[in-house]
Amino acid sequence: MSRISLKHLRQMKTAQEKIAVLTAYDASFSYALEQAGVDVLLVGDSLGMVIQGQESTVPVSVDDMIYHTANVIRGSDKLFVIADMPFMSYANAEQAIKNAARLMAEGGAQMVKLEGGAVITDTVKQLTARGIPVCGHLGLLPQSVHRLGGYIVQGRETQAAEELIADAISLQEAGADMLVLECVPATLGAVVSKQLDIPVIGIGAGSDCDGQVLVVYDMLGLTPGRRPRFSHDFLADTGSIQAALTSYVQSVKSGAFPNAEQQF
Repeated sequence: MSRISLKHLRQMKTAQEKIAVLTAYDASFSYALEQAGVDVLLVGDSLGMVIQGQESTVPVSVDDMIYHTANVIRGSDKLFVIADMPFMSYANAEQAIKNAARLMAEGGAQMVKLEGGAVITDTVKQLTARGIPVCGHLGLLPQSVHRLGGYIVQGRETQAAEELIADAISLQEAGADMLVLECVPATLGAVVSKQLDIPVIGIGAGSDCDGQVLVVYDMLGLTPGRRPRFSHDFLADTGSIQAALTSYVQSVKSGAFPNAEQQF
């Protein structure tokens, strides 16, 4: 059975069919997410916090990402799998090419995700020219949380919003095939999704994005501490993990998630 392709995801955007994405870090969850009807699995460097117990995503290594991506691949037959490139693994184009190739060849990822805007467009060009699909990531950048001063909503001011839109366009022009937009006002999420031809996946970016992604532990209410405002405890609503995953997919597809209280 062939996996979901980028072509299929682009067709979903054109057809205005919402794309359901969740993070996955192991084979068991990968299998459960596939059974629930998820479209895309993101092997996030969020594993540093939810799996390893780190304070941020910064300590995660390329070897960590390869290990978890390979496990996720083994649990799924048909889902599209994206792997995060961890902190400082793409500081220059040469380093990015080497590490992205490892994530695809050793880990089995179909796409790699990089954080940042105009500053990484040359790297994106270099990757895509070599046949490596790239997902951008704008808004709140977890790898830059120390510079940002915490997990703060981005793009509220007019200038910041305009810069983010320009960054999104530059990433698309550089060859990026997808974009994750995190913690921005819903109005900005709508503008970016409308202006880009590539799928825009929101996490705290409003209901008008082409799809939604959550950390699977957040939407199951398993993350220690305070759950992000943009998330929802689907397990509390349903009583079983599989039912919660299915409910998430249905809520994304119908547009019921996120609601007004789960966006900025």
